[in-house]
Amino acid sequence: MHISKLFRKKPLEAYREDIKTSQLNRTLGKWELTAISVGAVIGGGIFVLTGVAANQYAGPALALSFVLAGTGCLFAAFCYAEFASILPVSGSAYAYSYGTIGEFFAWFIGWNLILEYMMGATTVAVSWSTYFSKLLKLAGIPNLPAWLLNDPFTAREAALKAGTVPPLFSLNLPAALIVWVVTYILVRGIKESARTNNLIVSLKVAAVLFVVIAGVAYINTDNWQPFIPAKVVDSSGASHYGLSGVLTAAGIVFFAFIGFDAVSTQSQEAVNPTKDIPFAIIFSLIVCTTLYILVSLVLTGMTKYTDLDLGAPVASAFSSVGLAWASLLITIAAVIGLVSVMLVMLLSQTRIFLNMARDGLLPPKLFAAIHPNFKTPWKSTVLVGAIASLVAAVTPIEKATKMTSIGTLLAFAMICAAVLVLRKKQPDLHRPYKVKYLPLVAGLGLGFNILLMFSLDASTWVRLLVWSVAGIIIYFVYSVKHSNLNNK
Repeated sequence: MHISKLFRKKPLEAYREDIKTSQLNRTLGKWELTAISVGAVIGGGIFVLTGVAANQYAGPALALSFVLAGTGCLFAAFCYAEFASILPVSGSAYAYSYGTIGEFFAWFIGWNLILEYMMGATTVAVSWSTYFSKLLKLAGIPNLPAWLLNDPFTAREAALKAGTVPPLFSLNLPAALIVWVVTYILVRGIKESARTNNLIVSLKVAAVLFVVIAGVAYINTDNWQPFIPAKVVDSSGASHYGLSGVLTAAGIVFFAFIGFDAVSTQSQEAVNPTKDIPFAIIFSLIVCTTLYILVSLVLTGMTKYTDLDLGAPVASAFSSVGLAWASLLITIAAVIGLVSVMLVMLLSQTRIFLNMARDGLLPPKLFAAIHPNFKTPWKSTVLVGAIASLVAAVTPIEKATKMTSIGTLLAFAMICAAVLVLRKKQPDLHRPYKVKYLPLVAGLGLGFNILLMFSLDASTWVRLLVWSVAGIIIYFVYSVKHSNLNNK
């Protein structure tokens, strides 16, 4: 194989042809796209990650972690917006890189986007299970046995901590089942999914505003002291708190911001993608970052950070101040709202696969097969749902979260570099949305994302390395031989 094949680029004219021949329905307007973006962002961070990030890493300074993560995302969002206006096709960072940097890098990004979306859906499914279990308890309904509510690793840790014998078999059944529910919705069609998402997003935004407004009255400023807890090193050698903890928490909660990235995968189903995609990307990010900061301040003010529940932090904070009724309402909103997060993530994953298959980098009979009636990539949707369901049943939430974040950070860093390359190589290309001061914006985005990647622990990097090596092997064994560019 000649080395030049690694750097061959998909012509921009080919993207325009993809748009003309797409079998996907253009049914998504400006506000539906914004709702998809908000649907992915609101929920993953507020209902899931605030507990882990504050309890184990940042303490009350979680608000600063959200500021850091949001800043890095904002720079990347501007770069995404410019690319989305130039190439209004599904495929997100994969498609953008294929047209600018080259095939191998595009494959590498597409492969790691699987970590962003599939592992992201897994993380949310595990948290959904926790909220669902809490809802049953609040409603006085007998719950499932513990060995059907926890992955094997969590079940073992809980048993050892309680001084009991670990179960021989354990899986998170609710997490696995909810993934299949979402998969069914997605197979039925994008319009039905969008309508469902709009209703759920309205509920989630109302719930978040309720958390902020109702929780302010119960803030105890003593819980914010110290705002940045002193650094602690545990028996395993892992560090917690301090400035490094704030940075690590920023890397973890970065997972919560992938909603604006997800909306760019819906370009071929947008009515006016060149204008509406950039609007949805930037508007949703600004709104959601503001809400994240407010909620993190309220939660760590209501409850000491060391007492925040890892799986259902928002509901536990309200329970700790005696607001059982509020905890019930929030739990209901989380159970319903987290479904829309999974919906957007699994939807986005299948659109990435669809584009890679149409380019010949994945088997098209599986990943590019469109249902004759529903007009959705149903085979890949079922496959992704099956894998995500299995992983959700056996994976601890913290490990899934870190894998999602590092895959997302890598993709964002690559996009910041790619938009610079395209601006230099094709300065006269029509750009309906053009980033001002691009070298500064893209440079800061690249720096922020790489910095947050290095804030994550060594084991996460090892998993990323193993995953990346597997992807590289698949590329050289299958993708490079079947690429459509071989016929160009």
